[in-house]
Amino acid sequence: MTRSVWLKADDEVGDWEARKRRITAGLEAGVDWVLVDEADVDRVRDLGSVNVAAFTNGDVHVMEAEAEESDADATIVGKDGEGDGTVDLPSDFSGSADLSSLRQNGAAPEGGYVRIFNEDYEAFAEEVATEADFTIVIGEDWQIIPLENLIARVGDETDLITGVTSAEDARTAYETLEHGVDGVLLDTDDIDEIRKTVDVRDEMGREQLELEYAEVTAIEQTGSADRVCIDTGNLMEHDEGMLVGSMARGLFFVHAETAESPYVASRPFRVNAGAVHAYVRTPDGGTKYLSELQSGDEVQVVDSSGRTREAIVGRAKIEKRPMFRVQAETEEGDRIETLLQNAETIKVHTRDGRTAVTDLEPGDELLVYHEDTATHFGEKIEESIIEK
Repeated sequence: MTRSVWLKADDEVGDWEARKRRITAGLEAGVDWVLVDEADVDRVRDLGSVNVAAFTNGDVHVMEAEAEESDADATIVGKDGEGDGTVDLPSDFSGSADLSSLRQNGAAPEGGYVRIFNEDYEAFAEEVATEADFTIVIGEDWQIIPLENLIARVGDETDLITGVTSAEDARTAYETLEHGVDGVLLDTDDIDEIRKTVDVRDEMGREQLELEYAEVTAIEQTGSADRVCIDTGNLMEHDEGMLVGSMARGLFFVHAETAESPYVASRPFRVNAGAVHAYVRTPDGGTKYLSELQSGDEVQVVDSSGRTREAIVGRAKIEKRPMFRVQAETEEGDRIETLLQNAETIKVHTRDGRTAVTDLEPGDELLVYHEDTATHFGEKIEESIIEK
């Protein structure tokens, strides 16, 4: 599931200057959607690139006229209507104006907005979900139970978006029933809270890998090879690096160059990843050859606990350097290997922590990621392939 952060920025937030400050903060933080009134769509476009959703009048004829002029990526019905309680809910939902709008062909809104005042509005939200691409629900006197009910009942019929006021609330919403909502509608002017919520979104979408230790069975100097340094546009932490290796099924954890040395300054944006033939793991769970990497590509950064994130390649720096061949055996008895530059600045992760490849000896245990699968053009396949 791809999570999203929506930012509430309609007239309830304040005048245009207040809305503009909030929207600008959201753009800088990296929110996915901004929810505004129809009149502000072009103003938002002038501020930057972001998906724009706009509240629209529930009247079908008005919507048809607005559709010709609107530059919104999605229109949302429910504000100043049945969804927010301005208009009473009908006893029979078949008479609902909001639902009728959603069912129209052509100029129908893509989303519905519902404030959950009681069980009737919870039931109404379920009906909206059957018709809308996006269903935005705002809790009044509730936190978890109605949201759990909606997650369980709505399923994949719609993108379920729930209102929150903090990153902590967003995390709860994303994790509810172990499935969570598709997105959150954040209502805050706090710039730090907006950024934290985007961070929570990113964290929710990342893999958690099961790394394991493999025993070094051989390490030997080889001749020179074309070595690749992956220089990213992101700074890496002391316990982060990348997964690289000669065999896609067994990738070695190689630390970023975050450590200072008497001879070379730290380069916390860099992983000295190995020879051009080797694989590096990517955020989609696939691999790329190091020789293929170029500016703008994404690679996966992983820490020693298996937590992952993505990084943008700034450049791939290829130079001829003397190499080591490192071979290791996993607990399952699979032998994997890779080529790493013969230099003290290249560090792998052993039981003792960061260890220079020049200090490795047979019998040492180093951190790897092992999968019993083959790959074809970087995609996992069920196929018998021999690599040696």
